[in-house]
Amino acid sequence: MDVIIFGIVFLLIYVALVFYIGWSGWGWMKSWVKDEISWKVKLLYIVTLTFVSTSFILGRFFQNTLLHIVGSLWMAFFYLLLVLLPLVHISVWLLTFTRLSRRHLDRWSSIVTIGLTFSLVGLGLYNAYSPIVQTYEVHIEKNTPTTERLQIVMASDMHFGVLSNRRHAARMVKEINALNPDLVVFPGDIVDDDIDPFVIQGIHEVLAQINAPLGVYISLGNHDKHSGPIEDLIVALERGNVKVLYDEAVMVMEDIILIGRRDRTNRGRQDIASLTKDIPLDKTAILLEHQPYDLDVAQENGIDLILSGHTHLGQIFPGSLITRRIYENDWGYMKKDSLHSIVSMGYGFWGPPIRLGTRSEIVQIIVTIGG
Repeated sequence: MDVIIFGIVFLLIYVALVFYIGWSGWGWMKSWVKDEISWKVKLLYIVTLTFVSTSFILGRFFQNTLLHIVGSLWMAFFYLLLVLLPLVHISVWLLTFTRLSRRHLDRWSSIVTIGLTFSLVGLGLYNAYSPIVQTYEVHIEKNTPTTERLQIVMASDMHFGVLSNRRHAARMVKEINALNPDLVVFPGDIVDDDIDPFVIQGIHEVLAQINAPLGVYISLGNHDKHSGPIEDLIVALERGNVKVLYDEAVMVMEDIILIGRRDRTNRGRQDIASLTKDIPLDKTAILLEHQPYDLDVAQENGIDLILSGHTHLGQIFPGSLITRRIYENDWGYMKKDSLHSIVSMGYGFWGPPIRLGTRSEIVQIIVTIGG
């Protein structure tokens, strides 16, 4: 019952916000024409707004690619307009106290708002589809006879699906191979809530082209879902010559253990103490943990390096102001006593295919281990 009530309230708020955007657009249209707008134009406007504002939900419900693309782009415009419109309306109201006519103000406000919105969407698309390489150097103190060097490349939150597609995957693999990694890790959210687009596009075939002598390893995130058993999801991912670590540990080098943990949303996952109980302290323990929580617990249980994603750094500003209050480390590198934490803002995106204030990234981690 609570879920139903929440759904109804959410729907009513969404309808009200769409009405606000539609009402603003209608006011701008009226400012550009002298005569009364015909009922046919009014009907077309209402139908178009209804279509685009419901396309995101309909696209996922009917598994329709066109609807999904339209809906995702609508979410980008929807978010930006909700930020810009109140500022525009306040500015127009203040300017009405000048000698400028209301019609003149409405016309210019429409030009500025539409121009700025499309410009920001364009910039957001560029940031989302043009990844950068972020490099960190980490030194782990261990009593080893020689200093070991390991180059890890990490990408998280690809959300492979309709918009983060095969071409985006191929771009990622090309960037990864150019870095000549020893080890490649993907700490969660490989797919976007559904494995079918991943399989249909053959993205596993693209991942199989990654060159990493020590292998490619995956831990699952909260969006790595499938309508069937979790085993089917793991099998589909592993067709790409990768290994899914599902509360498992594997020795990637003689003195280096890699642990992949189930996501925080999985109630059946093991705690960190159980996963590390058989690992000697003189070994280097690297943990793939999709959501960067409980850094103190990881440190207390002998984890040397924890690699995470999930936060997207908010993806669209001012989302980063929220993530900074939720996570001890919401992006980048942080050292907590003997624990090293690195969080990626992600290679893909969720919802609207834009990034503002953030950039799609691949993370290069140069690890040295020794005294």
